[in-house]
Amino acid sequence: MTGTAKPSNAADAVSAAQSARFAAAIGRLWPEGWKIGLAVSGGPDSLAMLLLARAAMPGGFEVATVDHGLRPEAKAEAEFVAQTCAALGIAHEVLRVEVAAGNVQEEARLARYAALADWAKDRGLAALATAHHADDQAETVLMRLNRGSGLAGLSGVRARGTAPGGTLPVLRPLLDWRRAELAEIVSAAGIEAVSDPSNADPRYDRVRMRSALAHADWLDVAAVAQSAAYLADANEALDWAFEREWNECVEIASGGVRYEPSAPRAIALRVVQRILAGFGASPRGGEVARLVDALAAGEAGTLGGVVARVEAGGWTFRPEPPRRSG
Repeated sequence: MTGTAKPSNAADAVSAAQSARFAAAIGRLWPEGWKIGLAVSGGPDSLAMLLLARAAMPGGFEVATVDHGLRPEAKAEAEFVAQTCAALGIAHEVLRVEVAAGNVQEEARLARYAALADWAKDRGLAALATAHHADDQAETVLMRLNRGSGLAGLSGVRARGTAPGGTLPVLRPLLDWRRAELAEIVSAAGIEAVSDPSNADPRYDRVRMRSALAHADWLDVAAVAQSAAYLADANEALDWAFEREWNECVEIASGGVRYEPSAPRAIALRVVQRILAGFGASPRGGEVARLVDALAAGEAGTLGGVVARVEAGGWTFRPEPPRRSG
């Protein structure tokens, strides 16, 4: 459903407390203070972010909407956001992209971020803000938990990250906001947000998880999102320890790589993952874990075309020799 661009009460939709809360989040994530871009699709979450930014940082941002061309309504939805921004006196641009074949959701995500990064560069915007919120975070964490993800996956989306394949900082200032309170801001402004039918399509994992959470009144979504933040801090600490282990314990030579592990298993897993990646391998985390456990037990192993052995108190990694034919 296409939205209705009549922000009749935008000035009063955001309270002083909400404005201060959003400003504080932006200040933590973006102390640089330079002008940023907002990715606004026309849904209630991103429209709420638009209204919060208008109240908290007037003149400090511009807006873009990406039209993936995947649905007939997409063009009208982008125009709705353009009209809303025009009514609010905010600079806006529609970015039209072509989505490559394959995993449609993933290819659309990559195309979207690439277009937004190009737009930000052209407009002199130093970062991009998206409207991921606490409910999104809880859904992400629980889906990854259900798939057996490790610490990095269970950290959810980061409050400040980087756009895929680039260097543009991506800010997520709404990670401690609930979906319902964002919808209330949009409703108070007199705006009817876009309704994306894919958000109700049970073929998607996230939609099924969202439906399950709607009936799980025992689950504290905000607490799950906060746990993800704690795990993100722990993951950052492991990253620091991993880099130190790599610099001190890994030796790269022309014939392969030697690693003399001195850190706990969680760090060794990351080191071996990077070693294998250096050979062009991309095994799953569970496969790497089994290889590390084998090496720790003094056994050799092969994974992703790489032969790993225990030699002279360390682990060596070399390309698997080509198989003989005939």
